[in-house]
Amino acid sequence: MIENSSIENLKTRLDIVDVVGNYLELKKNGANFKAICPFHSDSNPSLVISPSKQIYHCFSCGAGGDSIKFVMEYEKLNYPETIEKLATMYNFSLSYTDNDKAQVDRKLMDNLTLFFRKNLDYKKSAKEYLLQRGIGESTIEKFELGYAPSSDETLNFLRGHGYSMSELKDFGVADISEKGNRAYCRFNERIMFPIRSRTGKFVGFGGRTITNHPAKYINSPQTRYFNKSKLLYGYYFAKDSIFKNKKIIITEGYLDTIMLHQAGFTNAVATLGTALTNDHLPLITKMEPEVVLAYDGDDAGIAAALKASTLLSKHSFKGGVILFGEGMDPADMVKNGQIEKLNKLFNETQPFVEFAIERIVKKYDLSDALQKQKALQEGTAYLQSLPETLQESYKGVLSGALNLPQNLVKTRRNATMRNTQEAFVDILELTIIKTILHSPTLIDTILDNIDISMFKSHNEEFKLLLNNELEDPRLVRIGLWDDIKTYDEVNLISAMITFLIRFYSEKLQNIKRDKNLSYKEKQFYIRSIQEKIFKLKKGELVAFE
Repeated sequence: MIENSSIENLKTRLDIVDVVGNYLELKKNGANFKAICPFHSDSNPSLVISPSKQIYHCFSCGAGGDSIKFVMEYEKLNYPETIEKLATMYNFSLSYTDNDKAQVDRKLMDNLTLFFRKNLDYKKSAKEYLLQRGIGESTIEKFELGYAPSSDETLNFLRGHGYSMSELKDFGVADISEKGNRAYCRFNERIMFPIRSRTGKFVGFGGRTITNHPAKYINSPQTRYFNKSKLLYGYYFAKDSIFKNKKIIITEGYLDTIMLHQAGFTNAVATLGTALTNDHLPLITKMEPEVVLAYDGDDAGIAAALKASTLLSKHSFKGGVILFGEGMDPADMVKNGQIEKLNKLFNETQPFVEFAIERIVKKYDLSDALQKQKALQEGTAYLQSLPETLQESYKGVLSGALNLPQNLVKTRRNATMRNTQEAFVDILELTIIKTILHSPTLIDTILDNIDISMFKSHNEEFKLLLNNELEDPRLVRIGLWDDIKTYDEVNLISAMITFLIRFYSEKLQNIKRDKNLSYKEKQFYIRSIQEKIFKLKKGELVAFE
C-alpha cells in the first residue's frame, strides 16, 4: 500500500487550478475559474474551480470535489491509481509499505513481458508470422509483442526470479494441474500480446497459437488485477488520440488494433474476446467520443455489432457500424495499403439505431404474418428502450422496414424525462444560507427569528447547514454561486425582514382562506400576524413563536 504520510505530502503539492487545467480549458471568472464540465453534456461553462477552497463544482450536474476526486472521475481510476497518476504528473516519489504485494506483482508482469519480448527475437517462425501480417518492427516495439516458449522454460525463468507459485496463480500466470502433481504456465508456444490497464500497467496477456492449437487465442483468466470486461486492448496508447479526435474505433481483435495504429488510426482499441458490455462504457463515456464499431461481417460479427449497437444507442452514443466482408478486415486492408478506403469507411458508418432496426427486421421472415408481428414487437421494444427523441425520430424507419403504417409503432414517452423540471430557486433563501456559510457566527441572529419550516424551496439545504454538513455538494454549490450575494449583519437583518414579511403575508392569506377555523380563531391569528408584519415594516425583527 501507499503510505498515508506520502499521500498527505502529495496533497500539499496539488493545486486544483493546475490539475483541472491539465484536462480542461479554464477561463478566469472573478476569484474563480470556469470550464465546460466534462461529466455531462455541457454547452455553457458550468464547472467552477475555486483556488481558495481547492475544489471544483458543476452547477448543472452537481459533480464536485478536490483534485484527487477530479482525476478519479475524469480518468475513471480507483484511489491508488489516481494517487500514482498525480504523483507522476507532479514528479513526486511515493513511499510504499514493505509488504506492498501489488508492487511485487507489477514487477512480475514487467519482467515476464520483457522475457516474452526477448524470446520473440529467438523464435524465427513467430517473428516471421508478425512480419508477414504486415506488422513493422517499430509497431512490435510499441506494443511490446513477444513469444511465450514452453511452459517449463517460462516457469524456470519465473522461479529463477524468486516468484512463488501463489504469486503466479494470483496474477493468472501459472497454475497447478487438476491432479495437483504438476505446475504449468497458461501460455506456451504462443505469440504474446501484453495487455495494459488504462494507466499503462501490465495486467494480463493475450496469446495466439502458431502450432495450430484448437484455441486460436486465449487471454489471462479473471484475477483481481485483470477483468477483460472492463479493459480495451490498446486503450493506453489510444486515449490521447481519442480525446483529441473525439472518436474511438472499436475492433474485435489485437491485430486489427495494432495495424490500425500502424496506419495512423491511433484511436483504435479492441475488446478482449468478449462483447462490448456496460462495464466498458466508463472507459468510453468520459471523453464523449463518436464510436465506430469495426466488426467482421460474419454471423458472429453481426451478432456482436447488434448487441453493441443496442447498448450504445440506449446510452445516446454518437456513431455507427462498419462491417468488413469478403474475408477482409482492418488489418488486411492496412497490409494491402487501403488506407484511404478505410478512412472513408470510418467516416460513413451506419448509425446505431438504423443498424439495429435493420438487423432486428432481418431476423424474421416478413412474408409470414406471425413473423412480421414478432419483428414489430422486438423492434418496438428496442425503440422504447431509447431516449424519447430517438424513439420519435426512428418510428418511421421501423414502420418503413416492416412496410406497416407508422401508427402501429407505439413508442413510450419517458415519464421521468417529461416530468423533470428544474427546481425552483429562491434567491432570498439562498442569500441567507450563503451568508451563514461565510459568517457562521451570524447563525444565532437567524435562529432567533427564523425557523427551518419557513424555508419552502431550500429547506433541505438549510437543514444541512444546521447539521454542519458543509461538505455536502448542495452547500458547496451555494458557496460557489457567484450570483448569490453574502451580507454583513446589517444587510442580513434587512434580508431577514424581507423574508419574514413574505412568510407572514402568505400565512395571513392562508388563514383567511382556512374554512376549518372559527370566526374568533381567525380574528385572533389575523391580529397576531398583522402585528408582526407592522413591526417588520418598521424595521424590527420579530421572534418566531
